[in-house]
Amino acid sequence: MASSSMSASGSWSVKDNKAFEKALAVYDKDTPDRWYNVAHAVGGKTLEEVKRQYELLVQDVKHIESGRVAFPNYKKTSASDQEENRLRNLNLQ
Repeated sequence: MASSSMSASGSWSVKDNKAFEKALAVYDKDTPDRWYNVAHAVGGKTLEEVKRQYELLVQDVKHIESGRVAFPNYKKTSASDQEENRLRNLNLQ
């Protein structure tokens, strides 16, 4: 997955990935000098590193959308149990 990928300057931290995701939202594919701007927003990464990280992200999304990545089995919280019960009581479920 992209979140644990390695780059020439080391692994991408959670903070790096958050900055990367935010930068991708700000600098879309039509933005001039997109990769320069993304690299600058992340900090400590080269243009090549952010481009590679993007390629890995695209591959991750393709795997998820194709069903090759299983959905996690999240534990229900008491709040979700309460909401489920509320909907059941309202006959909406």
